[in-house]
Amino acid sequence: MKEKEEKELSIEDIFVDIGAKDREEVLKKGIKVGSIITYDGDLKKLSGRRYTSKTMDDRIGVFVLMETLKKAKSSYDIYFVATVQEEVGLRGAKTSGYKISPDIGIAVDVTLANDIPEVKEHKRITELGKGPAITIMDRSVIGNKRLNSFIEKIAQEENIPLQRNILSRGGTDAGTIHLTKEGVISTTLSIPTRFVHSTVECVDMNDVENAVKLLVKVLEKLDSFAVYQEKKTYSTYGRSRKQSYE
Repeated sequence: MKEKEEKELSIEDIFVDIGAKDREEVLKKGIKVGSIITYDGDLKKLSGRRYTSKTMDDRIGVFVLMETLKKAKSSYDIYFVATVQEEVGLRGAKTSGYKISPDIGIAVDVTLANDIPEVKEHKRITELGKGPAITIMDRSVIGNKRLNSFIEKIAQEENIPLQRNILSRGGTDAGTIHLTKEGVISTTLSIPTRFVHSTVECVDMNDVENAVKLLVKVLEKLDSFAVYQEKKTYSTYGRSRKQSYE
């Protein structure tokens, strides 16, 4: 067997050892087919403002939403949704997106931060401590160009660091939100995270706080995006008066 094949594990190769001596003891503990398990892992502080824990993906996204909710002001109806089953088909976003039918959808998730030894710079995607990231594209969605430009403009005006995120694999809830009904203007704001889908996912609180600051400002300035959209549409339909609103 090749070395690569020896390292690869399938679900059939994995079992959970709870110290039971036989099947009957397992059943007595209330464990049966379909019982849910999770890793036991605590939040740990590393150096500086960096923290590691299991399931930062996507508890850190929910934290960003909660903090944004405390500070956000907008003249529009804003829905904050904590979805389920994103990892197995974006299912929660599909049903909530259909129910809410938003004009704009911004998914808040994590993205890969491969700023670790032995990873070449052009393969690092994002880096910890350099701000949240706006999604240009991933396997599930191409971030709406107008919305991305609007968010990047606000980040620049407010001096909030912002990275650009391009993934050749993976996706977020924006992947199904943008397909809701006749279509929804959508993108993703992500928290750079090391070791995604492991028990030691790592984030930088500076990135988290900057994500909150940016979302708060975006929600405050949605009126500007509405005008921006109208002007874009005005130009798109071939009127004689052409202007650039990038």
